[in-house]
Amino acid sequence: MSEETTGANTYQRLLAAAREDNEEMLLDVFAEGGFDINFQDGLGNTALHYAASLGSLVVLEHILEHEECDVDPINRIEKATPLILAVKLEDQELRLEVVESLLDAGADTRIKDKAGETALDYLPADDKATRALFQKATAVSGVSKDDIADDSDGEPGSGSGSGSDDE
Repeated sequence: MSEETTGANTYQRLLAAAREDNEEMLLDVFAEGGFDINFQDGLGNTALHYAASLGSLVVLEHILEHEECDVDPINRIEKATPLILAVKLEDQELRLEVVESLLDAGADTRIKDKAGETALDYLPADDKATRALFQKATAVSGVSKDDIADDSDGEPGSGSGSGSDDE
């Protein structure tokens, strides 16, 4: 454990694990329990904000798997979500992996920061692979549950309700 985290409280260790991509420290915090995975520091950043903005992939995956994880927390200064911070990563391959993890976890691509920009607005124009992930996520989110036929009445048929005796 680094000097900075010796004697640190649970939330300090949670945030430090995300900043340092320290899986062991994170798993220790998880094992102890009794903490809020969505804890925000004074700037409004959560462990997920730090993991996404620094490309801490190992820790990011653990955080996203946590049952209580909010994938779209908004920080105080930039009003940014982890997805908005992730698209600003310099390393294109790392950016792709982090963005893919966040989108797979259900990150909302429509949230705007204080400048009125979405994550896609910050994505470098030449990053076609990550752009494709956004297009796929947008297409999937565009299909509402109301658009899917449901035959939940148990009767055979199209589910359209035609021919029913509901008078």
